Amino acid sequence: MKKHAIWLLFLFSFASCAHSQENKLIEKLLKSRKDLFGTVMAKPAKFEVQIIYTQIDRNEKNEPIFSEYTYRADKNQYFYPASTVKFPTALLALEKLNELNIEGLNKYSRMQTDSGYTQQTRVLYDSSAADFNPSIAHYIKKLLIVSDNDAYNRLYEFVGQKYLNEQLYKKGYNDLRLIHRLSVGDAGERAKYTNPITFYEDKKVVYHQPLAYSDKTYTFKLKNELKGKGFYQQEKLVNKPMNFSDKNYISLDNLHQILKAVIFPDFVPEKQRFNLTPDDYKLLYKSMCILPKESDFPNYKSDTTITDNFVKFLMYADTKKITNTNVRIFNKIGLAYGYLIDNAYIVDFKNQIEFMLSAVIYVNEDQIFNDDKYEYDTIGFPFLANLGRVIYDYELKRERKVKPNLDQYKVSD
Repeated sequence: MKKHAIWLLFLFSFASCAHSQENKLIEKLLKSRKDLFGTVMAKPAKFEVQIIYTQIDRNEKNEPIFSEYTYRADKNQYFYPASTVKFPTALLALEKLNELNIEGLNKYSRMQTDSGYTQQTRVLYDSSAADFNPSIAHYIKKLLIVSDNDAYNRLYEFVGQKYLNEQLYKKGYNDLRLIHRLSVGDAGERAKYTNPITFYEDKKVVYHQPLAYSDKTYTFKLKNELKGKGFYQQEKLVNKPMNFSDKNYISLDNLHQILKAVIFPDFVPEKQRFNLTPDDYKLLYKSMCILPKESDFPNYKSDTTITDNFVKFLMYADTKKITNTNVRIFNKIGLAYGYLIDNAYIVDFKNQIEFMLSAVIYVNEDQIFNDDKYEYDTIGFPFLANLGRVIYDYELKRERKVKPNLDQYKVSD
């Protein structure tokens, strides 16, 4: 055990050393392609760009060695995280189930959500599930494969606001506040109350969670929480900056490190890990990387609005059809209020390369929120797609002394 701890300490020290030796790598790569990044790189502060890139090398035992590079990453610089908050919430839902450790209760148990406070809603059935039964596992699939908002809200209600934040803080992920549901106008006191939920094994109740209330308040002193010059509220323009201080927040570094803890659980400090089973990892890995057309339940094959790149921004944001399944992207994206975020572990099984890449960009030229005028298609999507491809091309050329064995990440039934 002591030898393992010493080896982990060496790995962390190695990563820190690489970080300090050459932290201009990302900037050099971007500036070398003015044809792709010239507009954004001319005013990176305007576009609030942040990037974290982790190179991964392997030793003879296939153990990873991380070298981390950043560009303008700042944990105190607020950006709206949008759907990226769904990933840690899914992890905590699985962890909570495992820690409850109740016979007959698992992620496949039938889950019925009731209402117990103003504007809460009930869910008894899910037509997208094979058996029409809602469950933690099915919500996780929907949340990761197409970033379903309702699925996230149901997991947020199961986990609870207090447990969600406090558990992440205990693990050392301190630069976050996850305090509301998505797309239902949730905020303040209403967001602190989470629904009564009952789990069943056949017709037998195996666990009931009553209406819960979070008695904590999560505030941060962050830069730039007052944004823009106006916003629409109930179809009326309000001519003042929008206040994001009561909205979700998570730093890009926390997103990146949480993903690392899931992809490489044995090679991060024990404190940062999640209490997950081998079957939990199997569910997560598959749901994170498959394309919507590859999913049976839920089934998105006939939905023409959901393209292959629906939740794959890095490398593919500007490409609706993805044919190269040798490349798999294990990720969670976010898109709202002019912000585009992707948090990804990218693998090429054929060429035996792997790397982690997380990025955020803000595109809102008129500085008005809720007007549906964001430069996603002209600036945001091309930037993330090209960023992913430039880093991927760099990785293809980068020398590795040991080729990684990536079998554990291959998709299987």
